[in-house]
Amino acid sequence: MVKAHSIAVLPGDGIGPEVIAEAERVLEAVAERFGIDVTLQHFPVGAAGVAAAGDPLPEATREAVIKADAVLLGAVGDPALDKAPRHLKPETGLLALRALLGVFANLRPVSVHPALVGRSPLKAERLRGADVLIVRELTGGLYYGEPRGRAASHAVNTLAYSVVEVERVARIAFAAARRRRRHVTSVDKANVLEVSQLWRDTVTAVGREYPDVTLDHLYVDTAAMRLVTEPAAFDVILTENLFGDILSDEAAVLAGSLGLLPSASLGSGPGLFEPIHGSAPDIAGRDVANPIGAIATVAMLLRHGFGLAEPARAVEQAISLALDQGARTRDIAEPGAPVLGTRAMGERITGLIGEEQRSRASVA
Repeated sequence: MVKAHSIAVLPGDGIGPEVIAEAERVLEAVAERFGIDVTLQHFPVGAAGVAAAGDPLPEATREAVIKADAVLLGAVGDPALDKAPRHLKPETGLLALRALLGVFANLRPVSVHPALVGRSPLKAERLRGADVLIVRELTGGLYYGEPRGRAASHAVNTLAYSVVEVERVARIAFAAARRRRRHVTSVDKANVLEVSQLWRDTVTAVGREYPDVTLDHLYVDTAAMRLVTEPAAFDVILTENLFGDILSDEAAVLAGSLGLLPSASLGSGPGLFEPIHGSAPDIAGRDVANPIGAIATVAMLLRHGFGLAEPARAVEQAISLALDQGARTRDIAEPGAPVLGTRAMGERITGLIGEEQRSRASVA
């Protein structure tokens, strides 16, 4: 009997609905090819949630994501709500969603496709061999610290972590390193922050449980510099919430565009899967957004959410084949080169699902 998989789809704001539509197209194609039973249900979040129910994370959305096997998210954010009260900001809904799902480890893989080396601002020789997995703690740190607040003349945010919070995300990072090149770099600011000293001591203790994995530590400023000067020196980067947010966006320059990169947020309940880019309201509705990050997120959903490695590889291979064939959206095209719109890129990748397997079968 085929196991049924339920996915709560939260298209979100801005370009979110456009790129998620193409991710769904690919997901349905790979499900048909591999006989996967998936059910997709759509719910509002972010500014769309405020518009629909006066809440960036409406009650119906809360109930749905808890019951789902996985959550596929577009992006949240709307400049029209920049000055809204905190409880109505789209980002408040996103933070609440992460807390509700208990997703404490955010996985952001960054690698460079050979066909796109020229789209990165870094020199090609620096990109050679770059393949980084950033593991970011997602439910602690400054974004969730209490007390917090702002007055006319001052503001406060607090940074706090417990040993348990650090241990659980560290184990995710070390386990991931065992499947890769067995090297974890933990990033902190232990020369200044007591919280970072706790972080470093705890990660070091967890590292003793993984004697086959090399562990080193870097201050965040040094890590930021080395990420663009020696990216191939990194395997798995483990860090706290704020540092991980910044470093993962910096790492996007290696690939050539934010629009290419997926993420998976894992914890004790359903996983949350989303491209790393924002809602980009300036290009929403223009059919120019790059859907590859959202489509690659489908691969992470299949692999980490459902344990389906072969279908995940089929999605990744379809993306790679499309890029090898010269398919480009505006953000990754050479000047003057032909470009595909959001929908056309999604259709191209969908048409290539299983193509490599079919080619091997025909040769055999």
